[in-house]
Formats: sequence, structure tokens, C-alpha cells
Amino acid sequence: MHAADPIWVPPLRRDVHALLDRQKNPFFEHGTAEYFLAERAGAVVGRIAAIENTLHNQIHADRVGFFGFFECENDQAVADALFEAASGWLRGRGFDTMRGPASFSVNDECGLLVDGFDTPCTMLMPHNPRYYVELVEHAGFTKAKDLLIYQGGDLSFRAMKPLPDRLNRAVEIMRERMGITLRPLNMKEFEAEIGRVKILYNRAWEKNWGFVPLTEHEIDHLAAQFKPVIVPDLLAFAEKDGEPIGFALAIPDFNVVFRTNRSGRLTPGVIIRLLWALKRETIRRARVPLLGVVPEFRGKGLDSVLYHWIWTKAAEHGIYWGEGGWILEDNPAMNLGMQKMGFTVYKTLRLYDRPL
Repeated sequence: MHAADPIWVPPLRRDVHALLDRQKNPFFEHGTAEYFLAERAGAVVGRIAAIENTLHNQIHADRVGFFGFFECENDQAVADALFEAASGWLRGRGFDTMRGPASFSVNDECGLLVDGFDTPCTMLMPHNPRYYVELVEHAGFTKAKDLLIYQGGDLSFRAMKPLPDRLNRAVEIMRERMGITLRPLNMKEFEAEIGRVKILYNRAWEKNWGFVPLTEHEIDHLAAQFKPVIVPDLLAFAEKDGEPIGFALAIPDFNVVFRTNRSGRLTPGVIIRLLWALKRETIRRARVPLLGVVPEFRGKGLDSVLYHWIWTKAAEHGIYWGEGGWILEDNPAMNLGMQKMGFTVYKTLRLYDRPL
């Protein structure tokens, strides 16, 4: 469906297979899903998943079910049939609202692109045609929440855009005033470091709208996937008196390599190109998917300190442009922190609700 879209980057088939596999994906230890295909004259013209996330329902004390993995031809009848199939499955399990897209949860790809269709398709972020917005809204869905995506740095990807001197001074003052130290991931203690990430992640995001904690198995699963290609400098821990109080993660945008791999198959040639790009540091773009601070240190500028680390360390590795987010539209502290770093909103994702 998207082969002719030059911005769209095919996901790796093996990763999608593992994601959907009920035996391999640890999401299915606390959730379940049903998959539907729409066919016309023997040809597949759309797909959707209906998702029950029991952790979400336990934490938020609601009866919200989800839809995800939505793909569809530009045909409202097909979209309506897909949404009705997912609605029927969720309704039969006692849910009163269908929310999405979330594939499978807010910890995975989530949100429908509603603005920024001509912007880069970065790693692990959704990208969809404009007409999906009409298909979803004409099916009776209304906005639940917008997720803002920021960009910053050199748009030509050629050189580091220097940070303002006042910001450099402010970051240094904040570090000294709070007695904060920063350090990169220690690959020699990888398992222990991932244990610290587990604690920080679930503490830092526990009050966010729609938050669902990652289980130990889910974090272990993600860590195993990214360990071969992680850049230790781009996972920073902030510590106070030796205890971690925040962390930030940036990942090189591997889509720079994958965008020419239109089949989505992970061939030896693709692996070689990816490892060569990492070794030679020729990937000039990165994405910051995670940045979190424990509750008692929020609102004190620690997010800016972490962003500053990522910005400067990324530049040392030849990365001159970054995408930050997503960030909830009604999270003023995080949005202000991004703006102080000189980042600007350049695309918007939206989560939708429809009563069942």
C-alpha cells in the first residue's frame, strides 16, 4: 500500500512478526488481542487489531479497549467494516470505549499522524497517509489526546547547531546547585543498568495520562533487541548521591539505512550496511524516545540537563539533528523544556476515542 510513498520506511518483517507473535511478545502475559483482515474479491484491502490491555484497565480503573495496526485502502466502507469488527470484539468483552491507534499500547507505536505528513519517518514512529484521518473521523472517532513531536538541530544534517551560551551556563549552574552527576550507560554492567532503567521508567511516567508500566519481561525484551546497536553515550543517567533520579535515551535513526530496504527483509547486506553506518558514524539523525525524572526532582530543570547531555554527546558521534517525543500536549513542563533547548513542534500524533 505504501510502496510509492518515498517517506514511508518499511518495518523489518521479522520485528513485526515477533511483535504479533503471542508466544514471543511479553505483552501477551497481561494482554490479549484479535486480528482482522478485510478482503474484497480475494484481495486483502485492510487490517486492524482489537486489543485488551488489562494493565491499563487495572491502573486507570476504566473499560477502555484499543485498536491498533490499522492499515486501509482509501475506502470508507472498508474502514467502517474494520472498526466494526474490532468494536464487536471489544464490546463482547465488556468495554465501553475504543481508543487508538495503539499497537499494542502507549509503550509501542501509537497515535495517528494528523500533521507533518512530509516530515521524516523516524525509527519506531508511525507514519500514515493523510486520508487515514478522514477514515477515522468519519467513522465517529473524536480526539482523546494529541502527542507532540519536536525537532531540533541542523536541518541539513551537516554540522552541530551550537546551544546558546546562556543555556550552557544555566545547565552547569543547575547541576552544581542540585549536586547532580551525569554518566553514560556502562555496557560492562548491562543487566544491572537495565534494572535501573526498569525502576526509573515506571516511577518517572506513573502519573502520565494513559501510562501503562512496562513489565520486567517487556523491558528485558526491548533491551535484548537494542543491545547490539546501542550507543552507550546516548543513554544518560542522572544521579544524586549515587542514586539514579532520571535518565534519557537517544537512538540513532536506523531508518536512514532501512529506507532503501523496500522489502523489509533483514538480509546480510542490510545488516552489513547498518553495522558499517554505526561503526563509521554516518547516521546524522537520532530520536529521543525516552526522558524521565522521578517525581521529587520534577520541575527543577533536570530535564534540560539531560537534553543538554544528549545534544552534546550526539554531536560527538556525528549526529546533528534530533527528534524528541512524543510529549503530551498538556504536559507544560516537558514542552517548555524542549522549547528552551530550541526544539520546535514539527508533527502531531493523535489518539482517538469512540464509544462502544
